[in-house]
Amino acid sequence: MSTVSKNGLKSSLLQLECHFTWTLLKQDVDLDELEETIGDQIKFLIKSNITNYNLQSYVSHLKNMDEEALRNLKKAEEEIKKNHPDEIARRSLVTWGNYAWIYYHMERYKEAQAYVSKVESSLKNLSSNAQWKFQFPEIYAEQGWALIKFGAKYYQRAKDCFENALKNEPNNPEFNAGYAIAMYRLEDFSHRQCEAVSPSLQPLKRAAELNPKDTFIAALIALKLQDLKRADEGEKYIEEAMQKTPDLPYFLRYAAKFYRRKGEMDKALEILTKALAVSPKSTFLHHQIGLCYRGKLFQLKKTTRYPPQEQVDELIRLSIFYFKTSTEQKQKFFSAHTDLANMYAQAKRYEEAEATFQKAFQINILSYSDEQELYYHYGNFQLYHMKSESKARRYYTEGLKIEKDSHARKKCRHALKKLLEQRIRAGLEDATDFGTLGLLHNLDGEKHEAVLCYEKAVALHPNNEEYLRALCELQLSISN
Repeated sequence: MSTVSKNGLKSSLLQLECHFTWTLLKQDVDLDELEETIGDQIKFLIKSNITNYNLQSYVSHLKNMDEEALRNLKKAEEEIKKNHPDEIARRSLVTWGNYAWIYYHMERYKEAQAYVSKVESSLKNLSSNAQWKFQFPEIYAEQGWALIKFGAKYYQRAKDCFENALKNEPNNPEFNAGYAIAMYRLEDFSHRQCEAVSPSLQPLKRAAELNPKDTFIAALIALKLQDLKRADEGEKYIEEAMQKTPDLPYFLRYAAKFYRRKGEMDKALEILTKALAVSPKSTFLHHQIGLCYRGKLFQLKKTTRYPPQEQVDELIRLSIFYFKTSTEQKQKFFSAHTDLANMYAQAKRYEEAEATFQKAFQINILSYSDEQELYYHYGNFQLYHMKSESKARRYYTEGLKIEKDSHARKKCRHALKKLLEQRIRAGLEDATDFGTLGLLHNLDGEKHEAVLCYEKAVALHPNNEEYLRALCELQLSISN
């Protein structure tokens, strides 16, 4: 193929609406975990799997398995013929776009061009409008589902996609479900669930009205009501859904989460054990079981003045077993790593705790709130187990320096302020303490208090450029 025609093909490929043009970056996701999630959905969710096979195909390509990618697209085509026999061209636009890109990457340019032509001629027949995407809301929806699967960085874009899909079909149950899930994930990610009003509750209820069989949505409603201190109302949703889908792992995992957060660990464990029998390889379920045993440990310590050591040891052992299983199955499972590290610390197995924290620091798909959470937990480990105030201070400060608001950042700030104030009260303060306290006051908009702290830091360490610069900037901002 000549360079000119190859460039022309590439230009045509970039005009297609498919997974290859939606900026879904493999560095933002754990591909093995995503593959497992898609496989579970194909197996357990009773609905058309066109979207899942298309996404599975893209994941296969990212894993350098293009022949497997083609097999998944073949399955997507079979689903289209079965579910939309009267709309094959319209429903195949994303699938054909994916075919074109995979053949292009395989250097099978003739086949790639054939699929590009197939899309272009179909569009001419289907639409006279250059803004054809607006006429096919299912393409927006498919993009939205893919974005949700690629994680927190993509939630806002996913929400926007479902909003666009709903402009054309406001009563479509699938589009409403996608929009509600994107809203829920966004809210969960920004840790807004403790607020009195929830923007996602109404969309979730709307999605449930349009599809009463969707027990996954019912479980999310229950969890959201629990966040809003309306757990009794939430439990009714769980109980009704349990009657409808008693064996669906996707529902059961969230039902168990509801009871765990309610403090009913044994009930949660019973549900999780049932789900694990259906989906034995699920990392999410193993992690949730670990959380239940950890919850039982905390309850025991809280309610018993001198808990029997063998009981404590057994609960720690079980927690470690399930957390460790999760990290082995899914090496980029951030929460499982921090939970495992903290449990090793509880067991005074400090070398293993340190090694696990270091593995967590190596995970390359962390969101900013994950990073802040990691600095917070590692700071606690240094303070309470390693008895190193200086290292604790350093890691809490690192969490604060990631200038994005989150629940984890607030925890870093609170822990750091408490530590500094204790040191100053005990007369142990040094220049770093005052400099860090100055940073805290500045972040809180307390500029005059920040100036006083930086002045004390400079008095103790006169040539420190960081303190001098911060003091100078603060004084200028106050005088302006």
